[in-house]
Amino acid sequence: MEIERKFLIETPPPDTEGYPHETIEQGYLCTDPVVRVRRKGERFILTCKGPGLMVREEFELPLTEEAYRGLLAKADGTVITKERYYLPYGAYTIELDRFGPPFAPLTVAEVEFPTREEALSFTPPDWFGREVTGDPAYTNASMSRKKD
Repeated sequence: MEIERKFLIETPPPDTEGYPHETIEQGYLCTDPVVRVRRKGERFILTCKGPGLMVREEFELPLTEEAYRGLLAKADGTVITKERYYLPYGAYTIELDRFGPPFAPLTVAEVEFPTREEALSFTPPDWFGREVTGDPAYTNASMSRKKD
C-alpha cells in the first residue's frame, strides 16, 4: 500500500545538494492501470499501481537491466527523468523531485506515510507550495502522456 501526499515546490531549501540523491528514469507501459518501469541508480523495477491518488495499492518487482531496457523501449509517451533528493523531516522523509526536460523546472515534494491518519494530520514545512495530492495532472503517469 502506498500512502503519500504531494506538493509543488517553488523555492526548495538552498542546501539540497548535501542530501542523499539519485537519478531516476521511468517509462510507462500503461497508465490505466499504471504499469511502470524504473531505474533508480543501479536498481531496475517493474511497478504496478492501483487506482487512487493519496492511497493506493502498489506492487514492485525487480528487473534485470536487460529486461528494463527492453521494456523501456516499449514505453508509451514521454520517458521521465528526475533527480530525487531525500530530506529528513521529523519522522518522515521528504522525496524532493527535480524533473528534467521537458518538465523542468518542475519540482515536486512527496511524503509517504504508514497510515492514512498520519497522512491527513501531516503539517508540511513552510517551504512547501500548493498541495497537488488530489490533482491527477501531477501523477507521473499523467505527465508521461503530455505532449512536448
